[in-house]
Amino acid sequence: MHLQNPTRLERRLGDTEASYFLPSRESGVNDMYLHLGFSAQPRTLARDRLAHVWALLRLKHPLLACSVEMHDYDDIRFVSKPYASTEATLYSANENIEYRQGTKAELIDSYLNGPRTLSTERLSCLILSQEHSYVDESVIPSTDTEDWFDYDLLLCTTHFVGDGMALHQCANDLFTLLSSKKSTGELHDILKEEWRLRFGGQYSEIFLPKSLEERLPQYSGKFQKTASIVDFELSQGRLLGGHSFPRRRGDDRRTVVPTVAFDEDRTRQVLKLCKSHNVSISSALFAICNIAWLRTRNDDPHLPTMMYSALNLRPHLLPDELNDSYWFIAISYFNVVLPGFLPTTDVEKTFWHRARSAKEQSTRAAKNPMVIPRSKEMAKERGDRARRWAREDDGYDIGIPSPPLTATIMSKPPSAALIGLSLLGNLDGIYKHFAFPEIKLHTLTTGSRQRSGAMLLFGYTFVGKLWISLGYDENGFEKGIVEKFWKNVLTSMDTLL
Repeated sequence: MHLQNPTRLERRLGDTEASYFLPSRESGVNDMYLHLGFSAQPRTLARDRLAHVWALLRLKHPLLACSVEMHDYDDIRFVSKPYASTEATLYSANENIEYRQGTKAELIDSYLNGPRTLSTERLSCLILSQEHSYVDESVIPSTDTEDWFDYDLLLCTTHFVGDGMALHQCANDLFTLLSSKKSTGELHDILKEEWRLRFGGQYSEIFLPKSLEERLPQYSGKFQKTASIVDFELSQGRLLGGHSFPRRRGDDRRTVVPTVAFDEDRTRQVLKLCKSHNVSISSALFAICNIAWLRTRNDDPHLPTMMYSALNLRPHLLPDELNDSYWFIAISYFNVVLPGFLPTTDVEKTFWHRARSAKEQSTRAAKNPMVIPRSKEMAKERGDRARRWAREDDGYDIGIPSPPLTATIMSKPPSAALIGLSLLGNLDGIYKHFAFPEIKLHTLTTGSRQRSGAMLLFGYTFVGKLWISLGYDENGFEKGIVEKFWKNVLTSMDTLL
């Protein structure tokens, strides 16, 4: 059925989206950024050209241009107000592009620790800074007299709009369009046609990408649903973790992101060594964190260490016939549990054994026949928990105390996670560098605004280099402990990889 253009389109947030939206309301917890450092000629980054490309992406991926309205904890909605014209589309894109002066470190620090950049009315934006002239002609073959310059770009979105896979795919598409042979006038014609297809005539009422929960295969009956709940509770009950970074309170949150890149030769050596032991770098990083922590502090060697990571659910989703956007969130979580003691001899053998264990646990999580029902139950649990905490936070703000913890919750076995790992794999598989010859990427950093006392380690390969970074609240932990752990991570990388 086709209808005349409505004045607005909306849909409710799913459980996973709500679990990210509700904590973000006050200060932008989980707001994502992707930083890319690159070299280009100014004409490639001209304001009008960038605005046309950004407008095209916001048309193709409507959640980027939505707002959010919260009517109740169980009724939160994406709202899209169709653009009246191509010019209105361009105006909106321009409103969500910022040009700034500043280094990469300054841009990231401002995004992570300054006033919130995004809001319920602004779910995405681009921030661009031009730093200095680029002079290495051996790397950048000059075809004309226009100089190349170094730029820093931040692509910013809320986490309830999408995940890391969407972020990187979007950046690849952005650079491909910017670097294309098409003139800005030709890009305007494409934008005009895209607007006409969506808003210029009659079109389907359903337009926003479906939520994760709508796109996962549904339960076939009451018995399967009951069995899924039992399986999920049993699987969660088996998680045991007795190690965590000692926290401190008092000072305001301040997120820092120390980052190390290994050169291409060193990266090839690491890849070759991991392959010879039948593990990936991602699996090895779990073992590196395990050993680095046990070298930092080991108060409870009888308890295991537990770490968590994101699980990509995109391979399991049903197609969304009414929308081909890749901008939506499609992740769940899994845990890796490794021993909490470190032998005094043969640490290298222990390391590779634990890396293989991490690989087996990761594979088991991704390929488990119950992965879909477990993900659905986890999404429901996370959504319910976020609503409960949001009600408590809002009640606290108006003077209503939270109820005490029940004996059941307090008597659970220890299940603390030491650290989260965001393992992005080989990003050169997503960034088709050959598709944007007018832009030479050289640096990538990613992360999100954190809550107090948060920590997340990132590992990925990009432009042929292995990168690891640690985003953490430097005011949220016992003084010196995270710095010592990070030093042990880098030392373990050197000695074991």
